[in-house]
Amino acid sequence: MPENPVISNNSPLVALWHLDRLSLLRDLYTEVWIPQEVETEFLGTKKKSRQEALNNAPWIKTGDLADSEKASVYDRLDSGEAAVLALANEHETRLVIIDEKKARQEVLKIGLPFIGTVGILLEAKEEGLIGEIKPLLITLQEKGIYLDESLITYALGEAGEI
Repeated sequence: MPENPVISNNSPLVALWHLDRLSLLRDLYTEVWIPQEVETEFLGTKKKSRQEALNNAPWIKTGDLADSEKASVYDRLDSGEAAVLALANEHETRLVIIDEKKARQEVLKIGLPFIGTVGILLEAKEEGLIGEIKPLLITLQEKGIYLDESLITYALGEAGEI
């Protein structure tokens, strides 16, 4: 595993899984770590197809915290988010992939760099890995993933798709 990892929470994994684009994580970051708590959340529904997706994505590595008590510092967050932040601190992450507002506020407090699902799609477009983000955002919404209208407008503007 690389010295300064990229660590992801569950919701970006779910979103990219819905888009059949987990490979963007490999293409953009080479390898992504998830704590055991995030893997458990990810496999909480549609276990067979999601397990198959993880099996076919060897660039997504599941790891454990050296000291599981470190996650208790983030008691305002759910167990997956808390484990992500604790793992990120433990390994001096280069990037945290996280969507939830409350968790992002904690990431900002501790000064870690972060990106969300929409940011990944923008980065992928910038790198020429995808042609358009608009159809992907529509698919996410159709799959029940909430995207604030202001975020969609911002992303489409950044992507030059307005």
